[in-house]
Amino acid sequence: MSGKNDKKAELAHKLKYMIIERLELEDINPEEIPDDSPIFGEGLGLDSLAALDLVILLEKEFNIKIQDPAQARKILSTIDTLAEYILSHGSD
Repeated sequence: MSGKNDKKAELAHKLKYMIIERLELEDINPEEIPDDSPIFGEGLGLDSLAALDLVILLEKEFNIKIQDPAQARKILSTIDTLAEYILSHGSD
């Protein structure tokens, strides 16, 4: 079981770096982003334009297509949910 958790933790860390780089969040370090903190709204405070950017990034990096906005909201709610979705649906 720890193998899956290690992989998820590694992916979560990678995602934080990718989000910071892609969205040019210069004042944030990956270590400052809790895995269970909301990506949008109160958490990182990202908006719908950032969400679109992340969907494009996921498609490019992990070959994941998210077309349903309701599904995207669930998947992109936290780093945890995003990492879990990629581990079960993506290819890196």
